[in-house]
Amino acid sequence: MQFIITDAWLAKSRAIHLSGTRLACALAIASLVLMLVAGGLYHYLVLKTGQWPLVGAQHELEQRDRFMRENLDAMARKLGDMQAKMLQLEALGERVSGLAGINPSEVRSAPARGGILVEGNSLSMQELQATLDDLDRLTGDRGDLLTVMESRLIDQRLKKMMVPTQKPVQGGNVGSAYGWRIDPFTGRSALHTGLDFQADTGAPILAAAGGVVVASEMHSQFGNMVEVDHGNNLVTRYAHASKLLVKKGDLVKRGQKLAEVGSTGRSTGPHLHFEVLVQGVQQDPHKFLSGPQNTAALAKVAEATPQPTPATGRMGR
Repeated sequence: MQFIITDAWLAKSRAIHLSGTRLACALAIASLVLMLVAGGLYHYLVLKTGQWPLVGAQHELEQRDRFMRENLDAMARKLGDMQAKMLQLEALGERVSGLAGINPSEVRSAPARGGILVEGNSLSMQELQATLDDLDRLTGDRGDLLTVMESRLIDQRLKKMMVPTQKPVQGGNVGSAYGWRIDPFTGRSALHTGLDFQADTGAPILAAAGGVVVASEMHSQFGNMVEVDHGNNLVTRYAHASKLLVKKGDLVKRGQKLAEVGSTGRSTGPHLHFEVLVQGVQQDPHKFLSGPQNTAALAKVAEATPQPTPATGRMGR
């Protein structure tokens, strides 16, 4: 075989004659050089990455899959703990709902599922997502129930605060109780429709419960008088005051100072005449002031029993 080599201008040329043996040797040398170069590059890659490329890629995939599986298992265990806590909250919510007077089945849309079994087959991403969706729906249901219970408990607390259980005069002794007695002005038997608290002139008169002032005026028999409406047809009356500190339409809270003790109107001396009216009928205030065990029944104004109110002799001493 003959090779002719010329320059760019074809001015010079050189002929190389290769026999079959020389040609075979040249090809062998070229192949050997190419293999050495390829081997060197491959060896460099191994030293650089620390592993064979094909084996390293497979190992990386396996390591990534193991990492994802471990993360999924950890998330599954965490989700199982969350479900267990959710079941505990559900049980607590059912107990609290009983206190609030709510039937949990009325607001429950779907039953809760049990916890996740991690010891068995590992969860797939789809199963984990489905469980998360169930937990999200359950959380929404529990949130609705707790919101209703909160509203009901707030309503119950407000009703309790609107029941007149606060003593209207601090330290005042009861001079005349509710019931029949001899009227100090006429000397005849008459129904005393409230409680008389003995106190010095100027002593504070306190609201027995929160409500709205519906009267703050001078009355021919009650003298300076304040009436507070507590809702549910329940009103308290404070009579014979020397000074009124609130006006009609004012919002008052339990224990707020309404007036000062005096002896105005049909009275024989400084004291507070305190009445509790249910549907416009005087009740025994002592049953309200004695404690919550009695006020629960008395607060049911619809079941109040009317009592006779005499035309005269309403005031105390």
